[in-house]
Amino acid sequence: MLTLGIVSFAVPWALLALATLPILWWLLRVMPPAPWLVRFPPVRLLLALTSREETAAKSPLWLLILRMALLTVIILAVAHPLVNAVARLAGEGPVVVVVDDGWAAARNWAGRATALTDVLDQAERQRRPMVVTTTAPTGAGADGAAMSARMMTAAEARRALEALQPKPWPTDREARVEPLLGPDALPVGRAGRVLWLSDGLGGEATTQLAERLRRLGPLTVVSDQVENLALVLRPPVADGAALRIKVERAATGIEERVWLRMLGEDGRLLARDALAFERNAREAELRLDLPNELRNRLARIEIENQGTAGAVVLMDERWRRRPVGLVSTQGAVAEEQPLLNNLYYLERALEPFTEVRRGTVDELLQRRLAVLVLVDSGPLAPAERAKVEKWIGDGGVVVRFAGPRLAQEADDLLPVRLRGGDRTLGGSLSWSVPAALAPFPPASPFHGLEVPADVKVARQVLAQPALDLAEKTWAALSDGTPLVTAARNGKGWLTLVHTTANAAWSNLPLSGLFVEMLQRIVGLSQGVVGEGTAVSLGPLQILDGFGHLGPAPTHVLAIAGERLATTVAGPDHPPGYYGEEASRRALNLSAGLPSPRAMGGLGPEVDRQGYERAQETDLKPWLLVVAFVLAIIDLAASLVLRGLLRFGRAAAAMVAAATLAVGA
Repeated sequence: MLTLGIVSFAVPWALLALATLPILWWLLRVMPPAPWLVRFPPVRLLLALTSREETAAKSPLWLLILRMALLTVIILAVAHPLVNAVARLAGEGPVVVVVDDGWAAARNWAGRATALTDVLDQAERQRRPMVVTTTAPTGAGADGAAMSARMMTAAEARRALEALQPKPWPTDREARVEPLLGPDALPVGRAGRVLWLSDGLGGEATTQLAERLRRLGPLTVVSDQVENLALVLRPPVADGAALRIKVERAATGIEERVWLRMLGEDGRLLARDALAFERNAREAELRLDLPNELRNRLARIEIENQGTAGAVVLMDERWRRRPVGLVSTQGAVAEEQPLLNNLYYLERALEPFTEVRRGTVDELLQRRLAVLVLVDSGPLAPAERAKVEKWIGDGGVVVRFAGPRLAQEADDLLPVRLRGGDRTLGGSLSWSVPAALAPFPPASPFHGLEVPADVKVARQVLAQPALDLAEKTWAALSDGTPLVTAARNGKGWLTLVHTTANAAWSNLPLSGLFVEMLQRIVGLSQGVVGEGTAVSLGPLQILDGFGHLGPAPTHVLAIAGERLATTVAGPDHPPGYYGEEASRRALNLSAGLPSPRAMGGLGPEVDRQGYERAQETDLKPWLLVVAFVLAIIDLAASLVLRGLLRFGRAAAAMVAAATLAVGA
């Protein structure tokens, strides 16, 4: 390949024909155009002779220029000129191409697609066989399976890669590249060239993989600059009334500013905030404080101008401040004695992650509500009870706390039947010392919470033994007596805490466990499936590699509710929404991603390139079009000069001017 500036010639030997242009010029000058043919009758001959010039002895200058331009264009077209041509692939053996098509490759997918097209073009010109493999795994039954490591022609590889798109999960380079390194991977022989179109992320394993690929042949690794690598947006963490949002990057040594966009269900922009990286920091954090109404409408957070699934976080009920209503029927408690008030402890435990409201049952149920809390209440009035039961059936959660009044005036709006009175532990007439909590059972929404050893219960109301008591028990004391019981009622839950909401009967309200238990209970509200339930969550909408939501493919599998928190996004469970439309749960890719790290040094034997090169332009088709137009003009001019195509002198002059313009 011959390169002159930015123009290269795929067939440079064809340019030798330019040396023959002076000879062709001389031949065209010597050979006159065909003589003018005049037919009988003589009268017509005489008329023609009076209005025509004599036949030229030589070809006109403009016709010579036209034909020389035509020949020059044909010679240049045969030489196959290319603008910004890709360097010729070294070696003579097959070309091995490894393409990273995981989530991080979407950051500059256009550059990767251009580089891949250039490699295919070069291999096709040189008639080199190819072995192409992609590094992102695919699930069973998925469309567009990853390329397998088999020998093929460049044309076959092009057809196979036409629909290649980045996957919304990480790569598995070791597993995908392993077939290339087997004894039967390259039956033709040693690879003439190995190209790795990388996403730029990696670590020690990347260096080891590069060393193994280099054994196949000369290795070239193409990747973006470190400052242009994909960023990772972590799921937000509740911090009181605000959300703490963290972004991680692979680059260091530069100050950087990115913008976060907060979007609602309808795609409307709710907020836009900047997040700044310090010079040597790999992560930056933003504290987002939105009004409750906006926070409850928040459906998506994304990094602006990133365009990857790792830069998108889908939101669900776990990050919303759900309204909780507190109802008290024990009468007014003096403000100067807040520690005796049951609602004092509940408000302080719920305020960091919910919107707390106080009022009567009628007042609270007039507005949208997630959880209704009844503290040591007696039987409700019939009208109030009917409203509460209907509200639970529609998906509400009622939490009742025990106390002296409930122990004496128990009703049947409870998940279990109670014994009369209460049990006192630790007093002079008590049965035993204050009891600790037992570990939470697997079916409980509290499962996984650590039970502090210093949490003790001194008094409680007891449940009547029943066959289903164990199934309804979410928390129990060390002696096996239930502390929290619950029962499903329609779409909602009816829950009873068998001790008080203040410190009168236990020190549970003084512990951090009390807050965590309330968080789990609130998480059950409004149809949101708790992490401890065994409900199967089917796919609703799935993110693609660019972070766009779309319909779920048929091969995507459902996720068990209790495994959602530990599920890592992959081919079988891509990131997106799962569950039912009214109670969907978000599975985010970034929740299971490691911290991004740039690909390290690969050694002096490895050629490193970037995707920043301009796209190759093939001039041959355009030159052939110009040659065709010039040939048509030459034919028309020849017919005019021979008298077979009649135009006036003005028309002939216009044709001559047009040919000169095109030739120039």
